[in-house]
Amino acid sequence: MKFAIVGSGAVGGYYGAKLARAGHDVTFIARGAHLAAIRERGLAIKSPLGGFVVKARAEEHAAQVPPVDVAIFTVKAYSNHDALPILKALVGEGTTALTLQNGVESVDEIAALVGASRVLGGSTYIATALREPGVIEQTGTHRRIVFGEVSGDTSRVSERVQRISDAFTGADIIAEPVADARVAIWEKFCFLAPFAAFTGAARLPIGPLWADPFGRAQVIAAFREVEAVARAGGIALPADVVDRILPYVDAIPPDTRSSLLIDLQQGKPIEVEALLGAVVRRAAKTRTPTPVMAALYAVLKPHAAGTPRSRA
Repeated sequence: MKFAIVGSGAVGGYYGAKLARAGHDVTFIARGAHLAAIRERGLAIKSPLGGFVVKARAEEHAAQVPPVDVAIFTVKAYSNHDALPILKALVGEGTTALTLQNGVESVDEIAALVGASRVLGGSTYIATALREPGVIEQTGTHRRIVFGEVSGDTSRVSERVQRISDAFTGADIIAEPVADARVAIWEKFCFLAPFAAFTGAARLPIGPLWADPFGRAQVIAAFREVEAVARAGGIALPADVVDRILPYVDAIPPDTRSSLLIDLQQGKPIEVEALLGAVVRRAAKTRTPTPVMAALYAVLKPHAAGTPRSRA
C-alpha cells in the first residue's frame, strides 16, 4: 500500500518506518533538520525490539507527494493550523485519512475538511521520542493501534479498515480493527486527559500523585468526569471503563510523565485545548459537572502557547 505520514516525529515516524521496512511505499512529510536527516541518512529506529534504518521518500510539501492510499495524521494537535492544509492536499478521491491524534476532536476537524466518508479514527499506545533529527527511540515494546470507522455503518469492521489492519500486522504493528472507533478513542481519552492534566498541573510524574490517597481519589474522580461527558455525548463506553483504567495506572512506572508535561518542561506548546479544553467545552454543552478537570484546565490554559523553561 502507499502511505503518507503527516507528522513524521516520534509516533508517525516510528509507524511509517515499520511500514517502509515491510515493503510499503511510504512518504514522510517533515521539515527542517529532521527532513534533511531522513533524506541524507534515512530514518533510524532504536528499540528493544531491534534497531533498523529505512530509506524512504521524504518531502516538505504535499504537492511533491504522489497519490497515496492512506494518509496517517499524527501531528500534535497544537500544530493543526499548519498541518491540516497538508492533509487536505493529500486526500484525493481514493485516499483514506487515518487520524491517531490525542483527544476526541480530530475526527470531526478532519471530516469537516475532507468529508466524513474519507476519515478513520484511532488511538495508539506507544512510547517513543525523537532523540535527534532522523532518530526515533522506542521505550518498551508497545506499538498498538486501535482504529475503525467513525461514520456510516459502524456496526462491523469495514473492508478498508481490515485491509489497513492487515498492512499494519504485516509490518509488526499490533493492530486492533474495530467497528466504531469513537468508543476506542473515548476509552483512551478517559485516561489520557486526566493523566495529562494532573501530571502537567503538578509538574510531577504519575507516581507521587497516584501514591497519595487524596491525590489518587482526585485522579479517579477526573476519570469519572470524562466518562460522564462521553456518556452525555452518546458514546457507548463499557460499563467498567474506569475499573479497567485503575490496574493500568497501577502498572505504570512511577516516573512516567505525560507528553503534555514533557512539552511543558521543555517550554513547548502543550495540547491543553485538545485534552482538557475538549472536556470542559463538551461538558458545558451537556451541562455535565467537571469541577476537577475544569480547575486543572484553568491552571494549564495560560501555558498553551509554551512556557519558558525557567518557569515550567
